Amino acid sequence: MKPLTYQATRERLGPLDCVVVAPAPANGATVKIAALGVFCHGFGASGEDLVGLAGELLQIAASDAGIMLVFPAAPLSLEEQGMPDGRAWWMLSIQHMISALEDGRYEQIREGVPDEIDSARQSLSAVVEIALKRCDLTEKNLLLGGFSQGAMLAVDTALRGLSAPPAQLCLYSGALICERLWKPLANRLQHTQIFQSHGRLDPILPLQTGLWLRDMLQAAQCQVDFVEFNGPHTIPITAIERTAHMLSQLAEKM
Repeated sequence: MKPLTYQATRERLGPLDCVVVAPAPANGATVKIAALGVFCHGFGASGEDLVGLAGELLQIAASDAGIMLVFPAAPLSLEEQGMPDGRAWWMLSIQHMISALEDGRYEQIREGVPDEIDSARQSLSAVVEIALKRCDLTEKNLLLGGFSQGAMLAVDTALRGLSAPPAQLCLYSGALICERLWKPLANRLQHTQIFQSHGRLDPILPLQTGLWLRDMLQAAQCQVDFVEFNGPHTIPITAIERTAHMLSQLAEKM
């Protein structure tokens, strides 16, 4: 069978601008989508920051079944903060966060509920709902992922936004926040395949913040494939490979 050809388009899905990577029509016929991946970028990145993962993910997944990837841009501009292309899901001070960790004020991180997280969750949930409807899929065919702030939003959306939990959750360099809200709901993800990665040398969100998140999920009987790597605040190739294999498994279930 001839490998699928993919194309990227910029689209407005509900409240957010997105880059959508999907199979190009084959011989004039639309390719059936078997799995949907939605990936949220981190604080300060451009809306297209994670789009570069698409080629690697699809090449490694090498699935004959159609996969659609959606990369939404966060709603808040950071131009006034000196980052013309920077976007944010909610406003934060990186320095304030680092200072709180250095001073041992861990509760400020773990218990913090960002002011704009509700609107961010609602916007992402709307994007997911529109994309699922387009593909004629349900959350059973969904991989929801994110990096840094995007990983935190992915968790919040999986727990408090979607009508049903996603089949898979990929969290790159995330952290535990909203603990009093997330902890009572964490068992909702008992049947979700969860992958989490975090660098031991992360200067932005130290490894411990990712371990807090992992431990909360595991305490709720969730199965977490946790990968530590010798690196900073980034997404390692191991995480990309794991994510690609998860997408392939999801697509082949159809």
